[in-house]
Amino acid sequence: MKLASLKNNKKDGVLVVVSRDLTRCIEVPSYPTLQQALENWTTAEPVLKNDYEALNQKQIEGKPFNPSKAHSPLPRSYQWLDGSAYVNHVELVRKARGAEMPASFWTDPLMYQGGSDAFIGPRDPILAADESYGIDFESEVAVITDDVPMGISADKAGSHIKLLMLVNDVSLRGLIPGELSKGFGFIHGKPATSFSPVAVTPDEVEWTDFKVPLPLYTYINGKEFGRPNAGVDMTFNFAQLIAHAAKTRVLSAGTIVGSGTVSNKDKSAGSSCLAEKRMLEVIESGAAVTPFLKFGDQVKIEMLDAKGQSIFGAIDQAVKKYP
Repeated sequence: MKLASLKNNKKDGVLVVVSRDLTRCIEVPSYPTLQQALENWTTAEPVLKNDYEALNQKQIEGKPFNPSKAHSPLPRSYQWLDGSAYVNHVELVRKARGAEMPASFWTDPLMYQGGSDAFIGPRDPILAADESYGIDFESEVAVITDDVPMGISADKAGSHIKLLMLVNDVSLRGLIPGELSKGFGFIHGKPATSFSPVAVTPDEVEWTDFKVPLPLYTYINGKEFGRPNAGVDMTFNFAQLIAHAAKTRVLSAGTIVGSGTVSNKDKSAGSSCLAEKRMLEVIESGAAVTPFLKFGDQVKIEMLDAKGQSIFGAIDQAVKKYP
């Protein structure tokens, strides 16, 4: 099943069921927003699924689905938690600056809580005040949960995953070191995040051990930048990330948990962020040569199924100066 939120005059948009080929959609009056559906998933899922099947079988005509009119599936969320499941990526970050990585990073996930009150639409611009901030993308996968009890085990946490999305976790690399040196986390270095046009149920993807073993494609200005496999070298799967997040708190329905930058040890498939490519350049030659994003650059993030069909629709954003 595929779901989206179309923009309207309300902050949470209007929920639509989208056809598998991403061409048609239909509103569901009984569940006007995705948040309402998630909070009532046991009763909402059969209703939404029935419309999804009817739409795919052309029993319902629906209307054209236009990704440029879509907001992020959840335009805002009660909680956005981003992990760093690809520890290889973390190791590279530290190696580039000559720092040893604690052994605990391989057994205890890194995670931060990002701003979730106003996400960016998948075709809306990435706004920044200054190029000197070091504008970067981070291509990721994320899940959306229903209500998750505190202290849940990883064995049980996977059952709370209801939807998956792609992510562009925008980062301002020039601002992050100063913030981290304070020892209190990100604020300025992590502006608004964007997600794919549609969120999908796990049965729409190759879902193995709570991972998505498919390449995640990133393009800059139309040129492929990377296509690492999201199911490879993922040290912590989504069930483990959820259990980590819920260790001392409940997670409310609509909580989003991200994988962190998708990264493979085999670098022949490229990277999912500029910072990683720059780290590799530092390690190999002593200096980073790949620039961060400039105003006017275009970033596209997409995942395809075995037939080459887009699963989530594409995040496709221009970088623009904030006026």
